[in-house]
Amino acid sequence: MKKEFIFRGKNLEELKKLNAKEFALLLNSRQKRSLLRGLTEQQKILLEKFKRDDKNIRTHCRDMIIFAEMVDKTVNVYNGKEFIRFAVIPEMIGHYLGEFALTRKKVTHHAPGIGATRSSASLSVK
Repeated sequence: MKKEFIFRGKNLEELKKLNAKEFALLLNSRQKRSLLRGLTEQQKILLEKFKRDDKNIRTHCRDMIIFAEMVDKTVNVYNGKEFIRFAVIPEMIGHYLGEFALTRKKVTHHAPGIGATRSSASLSVK
């Protein structure tokens, strides 16, 4: 039995019926302030793409807040080097698109390279 998604006391269908100002009142203060100021032109264009059911949505707009209309769609978000593809699920509502397209990779260290100091060349051998 699948559990029904609830966001601040409202299910997904009720969230889809809300306009932007009513939806903003359900969000945290940072997202609320951003929405109450109004969407930028790029954000409005992106929201129209989601409403038209475009297949391949690619965007540089990492500061777009995820609305209920975006759920079950696939989006490609630019991370500074490449487009990261992910599907929007209900638990992502209220977050920014940029939170799911990480801009930094995990640092992995290897053996010392050419030009390393003598002290770093004496690693313990396993």
